[in-house]
Amino acid sequence: MFPPFEESLALKECRKIISLLNEKRITLEYTGKISPERASSGIMIGACLSKNDIDETVRLYTVSGNARRIVDAENTIDGFFVEPIVSTEKIAGALAENDEEIHRLTDEINACEDVLKKNELKKQREKLTTESLAKVHDLYSFHCFDGKVKSLKEISAVTNRGKLPPTGTGDCCAPKLLDYCYANGLMPFSMCEVFYGNDSETKKSGQVYGPCDERCGLILPEILGLEVLYRDSHICVVNKQSGLLSVPGRGPEKEDSIEKRFRLIYADAVEIKQPAVHRLDMETSGIMVLAFTKEAHRAMNMSFERGDVQKEYVALLDGVLARKGVPRHGQNELYFRLDVNNRPHQIWDDVNGKKAITEWNILGVEKYVAPDGTRTDATRIQYIPHTGRTHQLRLVSADSHGFGMPIIGDTLYGHCKPGERLMLHAKKITFPHPATGEKVTFECKEPF
Repeated sequence: MFPPFEESLALKECRKIISLLNEKRITLEYTGKISPERASSGIMIGACLSKNDIDETVRLYTVSGNARRIVDAENTIDGFFVEPIVSTEKIAGALAENDEEIHRLTDEINACEDVLKKNELKKQREKLTTESLAKVHDLYSFHCFDGKVKSLKEISAVTNRGKLPPTGTGDCCAPKLLDYCYANGLMPFSMCEVFYGNDSETKKSGQVYGPCDERCGLILPEILGLEVLYRDSHICVVNKQSGLLSVPGRGPEKEDSIEKRFRLIYADAVEIKQPAVHRLDMETSGIMVLAFTKEAHRAMNMSFERGDVQKEYVALLDGVLARKGVPRHGQNELYFRLDVNNRPHQIWDDVNGKKAITEWNILGVEKYVAPDGTRTDATRIQYIPHTGRTHQLRLVSADSHGFGMPIIGDTLYGHCKPGERLMLHAKKITFPHPATGEKVTFECKEPF
């Protein structure tokens, strides 16, 4: 997962902590039972610099896991040590109910020689361990960028399709630090994690590592309100979720948007009021680029005007295009304008309409399962738009002058079942970086 905040300032703080640990001026203390293997393993040291409501810098420190904490007996560090989201005592309490039976089943499995019986015992143990893991996860909740508190179960329903996240989700440094910030009205502006201790197969002591994909990747986008794919001092690339506006609309009910969240999370770094350099329809998910500076915004606008930006989308169409004789690859030119009597719909007009050029590649045919369980044939298609007209890809799909086959979940030009989303995703973008001029490419896999 890409680090959501600048790292260099917080890195200095991490190195300060490591230096003090090596000098034994501060120590790591065990707060609960820990296996010999884990006791000898390394640990992540995390630091976060944030601002309070009077613009003072607040330094926060923590370590990964929930069985160890930093002890500063001599008050050497000018900052706060962030405790685990859930204590070892609470976790032990959640595990206690099934713990004895799980150990009994484990002993019986180890002693059993009958394969069928052993498999049955394993199923019983797996059921209990799953119950125990769910009880532990029920203890976790996180303060988010907008002041709301979300449970891990609530977050997993969105980001992990309701499946139980891995053990230890919520115990990494980043979620602890951000939870503390948002719980206490602090605005983070630099955050970093450094591995400390014995080298492992995947980590080297003293090296910087971003938030992990398998755990932090499930919860940080919900805590932050943005899934950051890339960020530097000029631009930020995010994965916009379906159902969220790109920019604020009219009225307080339409204030929440990618642009507003971006300005809130990076308040000190954003120089412009309207940082979005392009937009996606509310129902479309995928890659969206925002600018931190006026210069970057201007350069990105010029890149769009010159046609130096290439985008790729993936969609699921409601049917089989091949049955209509549509070739696997092609390009079309269509003409649309706003239907002034039915905003925001666009309608065909080959006289006054604007030309929309779209290249396509049919990727295959598959079974689509709707939220209500019904199954239908669907065509997965790649779209490469060569113009940027309003609703261009939705119209190319649904209009009779195009394919006459709407994108699944299209509320404007097709139909949308309860719980369904528009199956259109901005998967890839290539453009010259506004500061260096070098071509950069970002890609984000479709979630369907």
